[in-house]
Amino acid sequence: MNESHPGVPVPDRLSQVLTFWLGSEVFGMDIRTVREIIQCGPMTAVPLMPGFVRGVINLRGAVVPVVDLNARFGRPSAQLGKKSCIVIFDARRGGERIELGLLVDAVSEVIRLADGDVEPAPEFGSAIRREFIRGIGKVGQRFVILLEPDRALDVEEMARLCDRAAEAEMA
Repeated sequence: MNESHPGVPVPDRLSQVLTFWLGSEVFGMDIRTVREIIQCGPMTAVPLMPGFVRGVINLRGAVVPVVDLNARFGRPSAQLGKKSCIVIFDARRGGERIELGLLVDAVSEVIRLADGDVEPAPEFGSAIRREFIRGIGKVGQRFVILLEPDRALDVEEMARLCDRAAEAEMA
């Protein structure tokens, strides 16, 4: 109920979500975290990185790491195709904002989702860690898996994985 006007229902808050494809599944993330979408270009591989870090790109003079989202979710690495692209978004590391690139199979569209169209992450049925998923958005007859980027793309966790990969290489 609306506090300022008793009896008047409060409308659902609408979120804008960028949707993209990974294989045959549609994923989405809040558009407010997305900086830009660029075509896949040459990436420089970085030694001793886990398999989900495809490399780095030069984005207007800044070095931006690119994460293969398929590999991050424990799937086979993405195969680059005509529609493959990199979604540049803002991540946080120790309170500091950094740019990170996500390699996806294709970007679809920006959709609007009301709070009422989002269900909690399922307890089962997904090969992706549950804490990586904010919820499941219902768009007509299809579903969009909404990512929780602060967890799925936790820069601190990914840095620890990189450190472990380097230690394993040296052992």
